[in-house]
Amino acid sequence: MGNQSSLLNESGIDNCAALAEARTVNQHTESLRMPYPCAIVIFGATGDLTKRKLLPALYNLAATGLLPKQFAIVGYASPALTEDSFRDQLTRDIKEFATSPIEPRIWDWLLERIHYVQGDFQDASAFERLSSTLAEVDERHGTEGNRLFYLATAPKFFGEVIRQLGGAGLAKQESSRHVRVVIEKPFGRDLDSARQLNREIKEVLQESQIYRIDHYLGKETVQNLLVFRFSNSIAEPLWNRNLIRPCGGSMVSQILAFIRPAIARNST
Repeated sequence: MGNQSSLLNESGIDNCAALAEARTVNQHTESLRMPYPCAIVIFGATGDLTKRKLLPALYNLAATGLLPKQFAIVGYASPALTEDSFRDQLTRDIKEFATSPIEPRIWDWLLERIHYVQGDFQDASAFERLSSTLAEVDERHGTEGNRLFYLATAPKFFGEVIRQLGGAGLAKQESSRHVRVVIEKPFGRDLDSARQLNREIKEVLQESQIYRIDHYLGKETVQNLLVFRFSNSIAEPLWNRNLIRPCGGSMVSQILAFIRPAIARNST
């Protein structure tokens, strides 16, 4: 009987610990599930970055419940696609590049929130159409005027896209709505061009609206270098600009070999 009581007590303790852990995880997850209603506009929506990185990431957020119910995606690109053909293309892309199995119910939920605007990045009238589409999206999906503009384009278009956003009144920040702009790497070719680009975009945007990102900084190899640099007491005093002049790296990839020439052409 004593042994049974001991086993029951141990089992009870284990159950309580498991419940406490589950409750902590749920509370943490719930704390993450409070994003603002938002429409994300992807410039370069038919490109490689969108299908390989952005689309799978958005699906994963939807699958884990980390997207708001009041959510929509508006793709902006130059190919003459209808909304249905754009959705069909993304359906093919997600099947190829998803990082987890696709659940039809979740994909259908996301798919009905996807819209498309065809236009050139220098075409002011296309940005007016984008503005009208976003107004319709607010009405249909309840996104409340909150915008996230993601520039998945060639670097030479960064400044122009942001100028067009300003000209169409889409970059204006108000207390009742949030407007953010994400700029993918590379942010300029060198220090001078980066400073010039910074001046151009800050003519339209406030600093709090701008997110400059490089998704390659999240790669394991780069993370390992950062850990080695700052956690190693021997290397840390030596790895600095006073003792190291050049620093470079190489990455062998069939994907990069395929797309890098196009990137180089569009970056000049």
